[in-house]
Amino acid sequence: MHIEVTSGVMATLCAEADRAAPEECCGLLLGRGGPGGEGRIEMALPAANVSDRPRLRFEIDPAALLAAHKAARAGGPRVLGYYHSHPTGHPVPSAIDCEHSTGDLRIWAIIASGQVAFWRDSGKGFSELTCRMVGEDRADHI
Repeated sequence: MHIEVTSGVMATLCAEADRAAPEECCGLLLGRGGPGGEGRIEMALPAANVSDRPRLRFEIDPAALLAAHKAARAGGPRVLGYYHSHPTGHPVPSAIDCEHSTGDLRIWAIIASGQVAFWRDSGKGFSELTCRMVGEDRADHI
């Protein structure tokens, strides 16, 4: 299964990882589609990393998550998943990431070393997704 990601989202993800280093950045992936199906990620919404160990872990600010779900219920873009960076690692789920796998089928983007990889949360870990980048002019703007 593959997902579509706008070029603007990819640029935002890399910029956020650079900005936050040496700490992990984090945020929400918004767009069309739904958990478990194909989708188009059209926006990366940065959120504060409220972890007590932000160099090793991420925790998305709960207020940002609640606001995004509320906006989606009001007709805004859907929360398709989450993103975070691994400032000194690789763009693959860490052991800590796997411990937090819930099976909600949401997409996780992991940014490391200038690369972005996308994963589906299966509840038993993660499966890698293929990504097709689309230009902003081909994406519906939110």
